[in-house]
Amino acid sequence: MADPRGFLTYRERELPARRPVPVRLLDYREVYERRSEDDAALTRQATRCMDCGVPFCHNGCPLGNLIPEWNDLTRREDWEGAIERLHATNNFPDFTGRLCPAPCETSCVLGINQPPVTIKNIEQSIIDRAFEQGLVVPQVPDRLTGKTVAVIGSGPAGLAAAQQLTRAGHTVAVHERADKIGGLLRYGIPEFKMEKEHLDRRLAQMEAEGTLFRPSSDIGGPRGLSGEDLLERYDAVVLAMGSTIPRDLPVPGRELGGIHQAMDYLPQATRVVHGETVPGQILATDKDVVIIGGGDTGADCLGTAMRQGARSVTQIEIMPRPSEERPASQPWPTYPMLYRVSSAHEEGGERVYATSTVEFVSDGSAGDGNVTHLRVTEVDMSSGRPVPVEGTERLLPAQLVLLAMGFVGVPREGVVEQLGVELDERGRIARDAEFATSVPGVFVAGDAGRGQSLIVWAIAEGRAAAAAVDAYLSGRTELPSPILPTTVSISL
Repeated sequence: MADPRGFLTYRERELPARRPVPVRLLDYREVYERRSEDDAALTRQATRCMDCGVPFCHNGCPLGNLIPEWNDLTRREDWEGAIERLHATNNFPDFTGRLCPAPCETSCVLGINQPPVTIKNIEQSIIDRAFEQGLVVPQVPDRLTGKTVAVIGSGPAGLAAAQQLTRAGHTVAVHERADKIGGLLRYGIPEFKMEKEHLDRRLAQMEAEGTLFRPSSDIGGPRGLSGEDLLERYDAVVLAMGSTIPRDLPVPGRELGGIHQAMDYLPQATRVVHGETVPGQILATDKDVVIIGGGDTGADCLGTAMRQGARSVTQIEIMPRPSEERPASQPWPTYPMLYRVSSAHEEGGERVYATSTVEFVSDGSAGDGNVTHLRVTEVDMSSGRPVPVEGTERLLPAQLVLLAMGFVGVPREGVVEQLGVELDERGRIARDAEFATSVPGVFVAGDAGRGQSLIVWAIAEGRAAAAAVDAYLSGRTELPSPILPTTVSISL
């Protein structure tokens, strides 16, 4: 069991130090540095876990991670046991340990009256040590079922589904439209949040297990397999292409140059970091940059623009600034809306809240029809809708505007239309409780069916969809699922 006095002995929350801002702005490496003293801090944090009789962190984690178990194993420095327990529920803790916003921590029982356990950091440390010690090895299936599955999309949901189905003995091919496997993990996540070596070592493990990767697959397009081809060639199809239609901002001046979607800007920067040449690259160098959207993608744009040498960066959010303390309306163990400072926010720029864009403006000084300013106004959100506050309009200088306002569904044209799957009123692929679409043999996982969400939900849905597909193909399944019952039986 856990140390019964650990949370009384160690009351402080300790995290690894981030590299100094002036240093990390010179490169795109991850912001945290590994120090010998962090090992002792890690053990202290794991010791703080109370191994609660009712561990609410399980409920906070969509994957149902066995957090108290691997916390205690970390305290004992039993890394083999810790990674076994961690991998029991999570295919990719090396991704979630870096990218997940950690809803488990806000539901930590210790967090009621003390700072919560640093669960996310412990998770990352377990998997990093496991790789260092050679504890992460391919899990090749004992036998093949003869069944084939196509997974469309290689983000976290698609990769999780593919790995689970491969381990169940099915022959799985992952189709990705980009030139490299990884989806949003490959090009949408900046290097300073997750270096791509962590993705590549996972893909190597999956290839050794038997998963087939098909990059540059124009599924549903003129140069690739059609929806009809997929149904003919494969016994089952998993749609995991994400929610890729970006939300736009149709205000006057939207046609001006210099206004781009965040997911046009970020992948270009990542490609250049990895030595590729991107003709006409969108750059923030020596520009006043305005980012519209206050979420994680906006923060990624901020960190990238700072590294490119932007003159100024302003991030606009239409909602009021959140409280720094948990509001009464969002009690423990819910995930509260708090004012959070990411590593990118430490690096510079200004965050502006309760502000809406009225117009994109060009004063003609650029001479090429590009945006030069934003006309913005403060808004009152007390009614639930933005109401402009009279007399607060002003101009913000902006030669580059990045739209980071989220996504609104999957494209209807292409493979979705060809397969004939139904969409719901929000533009997501409709599905039942077992992740099956309206077309027999076609399943959906991740943002394509759920809508824009967290990486931890994508992996959870990939695992759950895999269990449903395995049951569909085999009549039953023993694949674990965080969402479906552990064992599913289907009469064929």
